[in-house]
Amino acid sequence: MDLILYLKQHMILSPEMEAQVQAAFKTEELPKGSRLLSPDNFSQKVFYVEKGATRTYYVKDGKDITHSFILEGSFFISIESAFFNSPSPYGAEVLEQSIIRTIPYQDLEKFIDDFQPLQKLSRLVMINAVKTFSDKLYSIQFQSAQERYNSMLEKFPDIMLRAPLGHIASYLGITQETLSRIRAGKV
Repeated sequence: MDLILYLKQHMILSPEMEAQVQAAFKTEELPKGSRLLSPDNFSQKVFYVEKGATRTYYVKDGKDITHSFILEGSFFISIESAFFNSPSPYGAEVLEQSIIRTIPYQDLEKFIDDFQPLQKLSRLVMINAVKTFSDKLYSIQFQSAQERYNSMLEKFPDIMLRAPLGHIASYLGITQETLSRIRAGKV
């Protein structure tokens, strides 16, 4: 979803503010497989997925593990880097041809300070990030593989068409073989 349309769903934007947002957010068209961030990055950027799909991931014992999927109309940021000045364990990769908008976090903070409606939106984006982490923790601790799969499909209905099965299996914390059995209804 176009960034300006997204913002207009949550607030009234004056033409002047719209122009400032357009100028402040850099636009990048990226091909499938592009790496936005490497694990252990110190990124200070805020990312908005205007079109396409991305994933965040980490590497554990040499294995690439998907942490989350970020689809159109979503923001993400390296929380550890932007807020705590420490490396973020999460990398980010483009899963399909995408349009990504970026802004340095400090520049976004200036917008938020100067434009009150953005303060509310900022809180909503942060609350959504906390909810995503909370849901992920809950699923790992309390849900079966089948329940995690069903929850994923509720949250990301078309993810099976947009992400490789290996990424989906690692997101769910299962093997590709178990994912195949779940999809075939044999679990």
